[in-house]
Amino acid sequence: MTIQWFPGHMAKAKREVSDKLKQVDFVIELVDARAPESTQNPMLQDMLQSKPKLMVLMKRDLADSHVTSEWIEHYHTHNCEAVAINVQDKKDLQNVIASARHLGQEKLDKLRAKGVRPRPARAVILGIPNVGKSTLINRLANRNMAETGDKPGVTKKQQWIKVKNQFDLLDTPGILWPKFEDEEVGYRLAAIGTIKEQIVPVEDVAAYVLNKLNSRYPDALKQRYGLADVDDIELAFESIGSKRGCLESGGRVNLEKTAQVILQDLRTGKLGGISFEEPEGSISY
Repeated sequence: MTIQWFPGHMAKAKREVSDKLKQVDFVIELVDARAPESTQNPMLQDMLQSKPKLMVLMKRDLADSHVTSEWIEHYHTHNCEAVAINVQDKKDLQNVIASARHLGQEKLDKLRAKGVRPRPARAVILGIPNVGKSTLINRLANRNMAETGDKPGVTKKQQWIKVKNQFDLLDTPGILWPKFEDEEVGYRLAAIGTIKEQIVPVEDVAAYVLNKLNSRYPDALKQRYGLADVDDIELAFESIGSKRGCLESGGRVNLEKTAQVILQDLRTGKLGGISFEEPEGSISY
């Protein structure tokens, strides 16, 4: 199975982002803490060039905290600022502001040295769809500046937003890349809800999630679904569907509804902290 999604507005956004990078002092790139590598757009990295960057690992409350700590260490080792956050946690938001202010300070110091009146540092916020950009912006600005939604692809335009008089932030639409070279990247993005479900075979994605739970988080599989393993994926679906009331007339299990239940459990944290990938060289698994 190959999952691809590259709406027209994203191609336009890529061109616009390339132009706007000339106007900013640093970049804030958002990734999902459950899959930081898969949710980092490789198409953007060449565009960013040498711009200072802050990596923000979103939805840390849904990820495996141990693995997230390894990711933060990984980024720091590669001389990249990084923080993991839950947008509902005020302390986490303050960490983002402090880290962003630190990155912008170098530019402001240079302006002062030239005798130029300092201006607010300027940043652009980037990330793939549904990673939480608009929600973070609204929390940082303490008002509804950016449109939000629980479906990918909500933001369609760019706008400048002031963040507590600390720096100016440019919001941009989420950008995916045309083709996933690694098929598993598509599964990961589909599992965490980055790709619109209308184009995703939800049963295949739910089966992928169950297999990952089986190999990495067997306790979650047992506690949530009462399953010791999912060696027979069809029987696993039957068991989960029966217990969760995903039945059709005649008592037959509706596999699509069962798949939706599994994905909803994952996305709402009912399976506990789940991470789908770890940094290269990690010994977590």
